[in-house]
Amino acid sequence: MKDATIIKTGVAGSVIAAICCVTPILVVLFGAVGLAAWLGWIDYVLLPALVLFLGITGYGLWRRQRAAVCCASNQEPARE
Repeated sequence: MKDATIIKTGVAGSVIAAICCVTPILVVLFGAVGLAAWLGWIDYVLLPALVLFLGITGYGLWRRQRAAVCCASNQEPARE
């Protein structure tokens, strides 16, 4: 998987999980469709999901940095 895809997936998942954790959007949506009884487990799912997606983002950034260092060390200096 490409580094950019990993980073985009991590950032998108982190943003969605953070929005659901910080704002009551998910609570309002579940209440509106009659699924309010499912809200008892929301903290057990959203907080680990946020940590997971932040980890994915960090891993993608680490891979990108490692690839940049590797490519920079493989380049030969210009000779004049």
